[in-house]
Amino acid sequence: MNFKRILALVLALLTVFVLVGCKDNKRKVVQVTLSTEDSEAILAAAGITLPDAEVALGTGTTVEWFAWYDPFQNYSESEIVNTGYFTFTEKYSGKIEWIETGYHERNDDLANLVLAGTAPDFAPAGTDNTATFPMNCIKGMYQPIDEYIDYTDPLWSGMAEASEYFALGDAHYAIVTDVSFKDVVPYNRRVMDEWGFDDPAELYYNDEWTWDVWYNMCIDFSDPDEDRYALDGWYYVNGICEQSTGITIIAKDETGNFYSNIDDPTIEVAENMIYDLVKNECTYRQGTNYWAGRNDMQYGAGVKEGLCLFWFCDISGFRLPVEEVEQIWGDIEAGEIMFAPLPRYQDGDGTYYLNATPSGYMLVNGAENPEGVALLAACERFKIIDPTVISIDKKQLKEKYLWTNEMLDMYDICKQLVLDNTVMFYTGDLGDNLNNAYNSVSWGINRAGASSSWAQLKEQYRDTLDYYLEELNSIIGEYNN
Repeated sequence: MNFKRILALVLALLTVFVLVGCKDNKRKVVQVTLSTEDSEAILAAAGITLPDAEVALGTGTTVEWFAWYDPFQNYSESEIVNTGYFTFTEKYSGKIEWIETGYHERNDDLANLVLAGTAPDFAPAGTDNTATFPMNCIKGMYQPIDEYIDYTDPLWSGMAEASEYFALGDAHYAIVTDVSFKDVVPYNRRVMDEWGFDDPAELYYNDEWTWDVWYNMCIDFSDPDEDRYALDGWYYVNGICEQSTGITIIAKDETGNFYSNIDDPTIEVAENMIYDLVKNECTYRQGTNYWAGRNDMQYGAGVKEGLCLFWFCDISGFRLPVEEVEQIWGDIEAGEIMFAPLPRYQDGDGTYYLNATPSGYMLVNGAENPEGVALLAACERFKIIDPTVISIDKKQLKEKYLWTNEMLDMYDICKQLVLDNTVMFYTGDLGDNLNNAYNSVSWGINRAGASSSWAQLKEQYRDTLDYYLEELNSIIGEYNN
């Protein structure tokens, strides 16, 4: 019996449960509208770039979105309009039904739906801990997208390279609509000024935003006796050690095999710097629990009050109602809120690296409406490349979320950084054993309160990491054959 048949049999022997959503407390969709002028401008631009509704497959259909969040529909008047979904509904009369799941239950729930013959149509794609590639593809939960997306089409220009990150053999498993950036360094300008620190954004513009500068700020700011820690959250470890180095601990080569970079000297410098910051009590903890975060790991907790200097994260926290943002981060109307790219290694190649984060979708195995998914994805791609829609989306950010021109300009800078130097890392769907080994080595210094050095962690987990990487490559090789 070949490898694919074995996997199919194992999956089929799982107990099948029917996923039943709780309808009573389901959130209510709110219709948030654009101005007539903006609506007409988007549809006019779509008429040039996208196919006519009369000939487009998927027109007038409903697609089922399976995820723990809904990025398409609105649930509050304070939210902005997803202009890609707007185009799908207004030009093609399409609809979305959200099949809601829990983040920790998502894989089991989807497997049950697929086995029950009630598969939704699509789910998020990614390379981080929300990921679905490659193991869930090998297990048969997703299907290739090559029949539905043509990356040689001008609409998809520039996405073919990113799609190769989701390839098994000649098959591609993700519809990549965009490549953006993951973590940045948000901060409060008032707090920076109170401490006499140079503004990180200005340091970046002067090409002086380096690890050394960032490290010294962290040391000068931190005082556990005052409950003041420069760093909080989990993401500064990965942000410095893998993202800003431009080198990932687990990487994928041109043949599709995964390999380890734990002996890379730049990663060693970064990990040793994190070790020193933990030792110098610059990272938030609760007693001996270095995995804790202020206010139950609330993004930005302590920044407004001057108790946290840097809360590494993506900038989704700034795409919230203004009152929520200002309660946590500071006064956005007064210009207190800003972000900068990750600092660069001062002895490196001079490049500011950010983790390239793909946006896109996976087609679920057994999806009834893959054409509808492809059409929605085309609308999402359209909003990324069309100047008219880009300007409308920026206007929404300014009017609804009060983003400043400086924030919008920095967003564009960060996005160009990842397009110029595309580096993706895999941390989410490599198999439990490999993920555990990866987490132990990559997060070990912070999680254990610097009880082990980077050199000790490497030697402790090297054989385990290599073993499970070899196992993963073997599984991929058998699947491809």
